[in-house]
Amino acid sequence: MKIIEKIALILYSNIILILSVIACLLIFGWLDINIVQSLIKTLIISETSSKIILGVSIIFILLSIRCIFFDPTSKKELKEKQGVLLANDNGKLMISKETIENLVEVVTKEYKMAKEVTSRVELDKENNVNIFVNIVVGADTIIKDLSADLQNKIKNKVKETTDLEVKEVNITVKKAIQEKQTNIEK
Repeated sequence: MKIIEKIALILYSNIILILSVIACLLIFGWLDINIVQSLIKTLIISETSSKIILGVSIIFILLSIRCIFFDPTSKKELKEKQGVLLANDNGKLMISKETIENLVEVVTKEYKMAKEVTSRVELDKENNVNIFVNIVVGADTIIKDLSADLQNKIKNKVKETTDLEVKEVNITVKKAIQEKQTNIEK
C-alpha cells in the first residue's frame, strides 16, 4: 500500500471514529445536540474551515470510489503471488507455486526417513525461488545428512524440471518419531 493511501486510511479511520463516538454520545443523551449543531454551523460558515472540509471531503470521496470500483492489487502483483511467468518466442508459461511445492514433496517422499512433508514456496521479484520444507523424520535419521542431501536434490529437481534458480531451501524438522515395531509376541 502506498504511503499516501496509508495516511488517507488513518485519517479516514479517525474521522469515522470521531463521528461514531459523537453519534453514540448524542443517542445516549450525554451530549447536547445544540452544541454539535452550533459547532458544525461555525465550521461551515467560516471560509477557511469550509474550504478545508470541502477539500478533505473530495479526497475521501475519490478514495472511496477508487476502493469500491478499482482493485488495489495490480495484475503484476497477482501473477507474482500465483507463480512464475516465463516467456519465450513461442509464448508464455506460468509455473504455479503449487507445482513447485508438489515437486518438493515428490522429491522428499523418495526418502524413507521423511515421514510427513509440507512445503511452501516464495518468489522474489527476480523470480528466484525460496523453498521452505517442514518434515517429520524417523528417530534414527541422521538429520544433517538428510537435510543436506534433500536440499541438493530439491534444488536440482526444480532446476531440471522448471529451469528456475532455487535461491535457498530451508528445512525445518518438526519432530522425530519412533517407528512402531511390528513384532508380534507369541
